[in-house]
Amino acid sequence: MKRFCYILLGLLFFSGCKEEVKPLTKTAQEIVDASIEVSGGDLYRKGNIYFNFRNREYHSELMGNRTILKRIFMQDSSLVVDVKEPKEFCRYVNDQKVIVPDTLAKAYSNSVNSVHYFAKLPYGLNDGAVNKELLGIISLKDKEYYKVKITFDQEGGGDDFDDVYIYWFNKNTFKPDYLAYKFHSDGGGIRFREAYNERYVKGIRFVDYNNYKPKEKNTSIYEIDEAFEKGSLELLSKIELENIKVSLVN
Repeated sequence: MKRFCYILLGLLFFSGCKEEVKPLTKTAQEIVDASIEVSGGDLYRKGNIYFNFRNREYHSELMGNRTILKRIFMQDSSLVVDVKEPKEFCRYVNDQKVIVPDTLAKAYSNSVNSVHYFAKLPYGLNDGAVNKELLGIISLKDKEYYKVKITFDQEGGGDDFDDVYIYWFNKNTFKPDYLAYKFHSDGGGIRFREAYNERYVKGIRFVDYNNYKPKEKNTSIYEIDEAFEKGSLELLSKIELENIKVSLVN
């Protein structure tokens, strides 16, 4: 009887000393931070990035604490270079600066920025105007994902600040395997992108995308992952980056 009491007291002692096990949870910010880290981290701030997309060259070049974005292509036997700085857009034709109407300059600037933005994802998700919200953990194609909603403040969020994005970050790798966005320009719509052809160049992750749109106009962006699994999306195009080069700078 005495021995039984000692055993009972011992069990009570150890159970009282045992630390409470808390479930491992992640915030939206922690998920994005981990995704950026696994995709290149600080290398995004140390590398000049060059690639081709749809017969045009794109350059992302570091100039001090600024990043200069360029788009280079031939048009009617003339060399066109679009240059987007943080607060300015310029177009050069055969090395001569040309005047571009404000409406066109805005459209060209947004186009240049969009291509570079998608090419360097998830890096831009920590910009100051970005808001993040964890919608939950879901299963997609037999894998678990953190489903994160991204919105933008009007101040600093660009011309398309009212667009809504959703990212699906792999629960094990934190890589964004899928993304969707609801846009309002050009009549608006929803797109869903499936990443493939992952490769690392000088430590920075790049992917291509299958670009889908919903077959049904009333499809909600919050349910587009379900529509994808049901085959209710239509392949619209492929987003493929070619001849990627990264030059690391000190």
